[in-house]
Amino acid sequence: QVQLVESGGGLVQTGGSLRLSCAASGRAFSSYAMGWFRQAPGKEREFVGGIMGIGSSTYYADSVKGRFTISRGNAKMTLYLQMNSLKPEDTAVYYCAASSRVAVIRSPAGYEHWGQGTQVTVSS
Repeated sequence: QVQLVESGGGLVQTGGSLRLSCAASGRAFSSYAMGWFRQAPGKEREFVGGIMGIGSSTYYADSVKGRFTISRGNAKMTLYLQMNSLKPEDTAVYYCAASSRVAVIRSPAGYEHWGQGTQVTVSS
């Protein structure tokens, strides 16, 4: 059974940092594109960033570019999201996702596997 489990969320003040982790199990994700999405109350799930299944190219939403960094751990079984200079508008539930495609897809519809999400709250 494929599982993606996020951790690392919490409450942080404006300007602070958090590092989210996503542990993958159940199959090899070595060639899967992985992505981070977020969803705030009353809003649609939106793309935060992603990393290609082959190589290490990363892509980000304009709203987080320069502040957030995506990386993969050894054996590509862990995905990270380093979030710096956090703003109140970053408050959301953050999800990691895996796509059987190699390329990063910015739409949630492009991902077959999802974690349960982790709450990030940035206080002003």
